[in-house]
Amino acid sequence: MENGVVGNGICSSESVNGSRDVWSCKFSDSGSADHLVVMVNGILGSATDWKFAAEQFVKALPDKVFVLCSEKNVSTLTLDGVDVMGDRLAEEVLDVIQRKPNLNKISFVAHSVGGLVARYAIGKLYRPPKLTTVEDSSVNECDKDSRGTIGGLEAMNFITVATPHLGSRGNKQVPFLFGVPAFEKAASCVIHLIFRRTGRHLFLTDTDEGKPPLLKRMIEDYDDCYFIMTYKSLCRSALQTFKRRVVYSNVGYDHIVGWRTSSIRRNVELPKWEDTVNEKYPHVVYEERCKGYDEQSETTSVEDDGSDKIEEELVTGLSRVSWEKVDVSFHSIRHRFAAHSVIQVKNESVHIEGEDVIRHMMDHFHT
Repeated sequence: MENGVVGNGICSSESVNGSRDVWSCKFSDSGSADHLVVMVNGILGSATDWKFAAEQFVKALPDKVFVLCSEKNVSTLTLDGVDVMGDRLAEEVLDVIQRKPNLNKISFVAHSVGGLVARYAIGKLYRPPKLTTVEDSSVNECDKDSRGTIGGLEAMNFITVATPHLGSRGNKQVPFLFGVPAFEKAASCVIHLIFRRTGRHLFLTDTDEGKPPLLKRMIEDYDDCYFIMTYKSLCRSALQTFKRRVVYSNVGYDHIVGWRTSSIRRNVELPKWEDTVNEKYPHVVYEERCKGYDEQSETTSVEDDGSDKIEEELVTGLSRVSWEKVDVSFHSIRHRFAAHSVIQVKNESVHIEGEDVIRHMMDHFHT
């Protein structure tokens, strides 16, 4: 592993597999850092995509966080499928936890398809709380306020940035297809030729061994993965166990991931943001906290707004947990057509306009 000083008191190391760790160079700070922040890149990305954000986190929280910029899934490895990438990420996280026994908290910050990979990984990493036997009964159950762990660590923040939570098929979910049904249908037929298994997962065309599409499986506990608790579940599952769940979304000019899919909303739920002014975070144009609802509770009926059945199932399933939704606009900047990268500050010299989004993320981060 190669070690080096990045500057401004920040140290970084790169392992033989390419993953990058970032921490405070001051021994007193690094020794007390007990919060692992896992940053996950998007499709065809690399660990350097999160370099700016990782350094900002360590600058702001030098004695609290140790940042892992994952690189188990880089370049063409991101075409292997969300499940395969999720398994690799879970193994990578467990390796870090094993070599840094002082860690006791964990958070995820993921970009684009990396958010789906992180959701899969936490389903694998989830450890339920111990069951207690109900008095005068042989039935085991979880206390309603009990929480499991992620790899044995307390789950704090689960943050995704421009992630296609509802998939990418049809209904203007991939903006560069212009919402033309013929284009969207053609894309779903050929996407696997370009993005292989990951493309199938994003367009929900995967039918492995007759199973439902992977993204549909990821809205409930499925096989040995504890993704999201259903009302029949005894215990909370992976997403529920985090204290916060946050989605950052581009309201426009993201030609890869549409606003609805990244913000987990129906068309009728998209807010009016045009008149919003935020002096502290100029590009943050709308914020809301959405409570989760139980499957057993009565839900508001939604008029047909063009979404298909499976998309409605994904929205409903993901809405069982609470989300903080942060909408971002780069309409006025020179590089607005690169909004998908700007929101992450993928290239610091070109995309620095997204810095206020990273600051917003840090300022609201639970440590």
